Amino acid sequence: MNQDNLCKSLIESNPRPFITWLLGEAVGDTLINILKTELSVEPIRADFVSFLQVGEQILHLEFQTQADPEMPLRMLDYYTRLYRQYRLPIRQVVLFLRPTTSANAQMDYFQTENTVHRYRVIRLWEVKATDLLPFPTLWPLAILANSPNPDGLLTEVVRRLETLEDRELRLSLTAYTYLLGGLRFKKEMLKQLLREEIMRESVTYRELVETSEQRGIQRGRQEGEVLLTLRQLNHKFGPLSEDMSQQIRSLSLPQLENLAEALLDFQTPTDLMAWLQQIYP
Repeated sequence: MNQDNLCKSLIESNPRPFITWLLGEAVGDTLINILKTELSVEPIRADFVSFLQVGEQILHLEFQTQADPEMPLRMLDYYTRLYRQYRLPIRQVVLFLRPTTSANAQMDYFQTENTVHRYRVIRLWEVKATDLLPFPTLWPLAILANSPNPDGLLTEVVRRLETLEDRELRLSLTAYTYLLGGLRFKKEMLKQLLREEIMRESVTYRELVETSEQRGIQRGRQEGEVLLTLRQLNHKFGPLSEDMSQQIRSLSLPQLENLAEALLDFQTPTDLMAWLQQIYP
């Protein structure tokens, strides 16, 4: 199960508590729209990112279980594309879920000679769990936050879940707590406290598991298509540059399928470069 996608699903099921926590301001009756996660300019596909229009601004949330050295550049890329499309102020937050000592998890800006772009980074293990406990929707994340007694924190969240009167909400949040809890706790402990048979009653649990399986199949198809395409191109033109190989690995499945057809007509590496320049202008 991909925890990045879990967070995306959790926030979009009830975004107001997240917005209040992250922006530090009550949103009241402010209109909130979940923006589509496929930006109009390829090749960015934001599968595990949430874009929320909150009144007259956009909140861009990215969830990470591990540090990515390309994150600063990606955040700049998201920013420019979002701004080009919506022309609104944009607040960007990267939320790291799992503890890491990587310096990349400390980086909160992109800088070149002429450009500096900043965004906010939250390392969940540094956030006080007590800051998240006032919001039921944030309880599944609270168990990953800073606490002197993590096992006791999990037990407290389970106790709170059991007090929720709304049955569907209780089942839903229990499923999120169980699935996200795998980042910190042993599965046996989670099953014992959260009772797996209750989670299996949850529509949310079943949908998340099904979605995860579908994404796994999709990812497998994409990886297979990448390997096949690279093999064909290497056979035709010899070893490709690392830059060009990385561009091909970043293509979506439909783009890879288009490339597989186009390469039949390629005569020289220049044809491949021209094709890729249409995707990466």
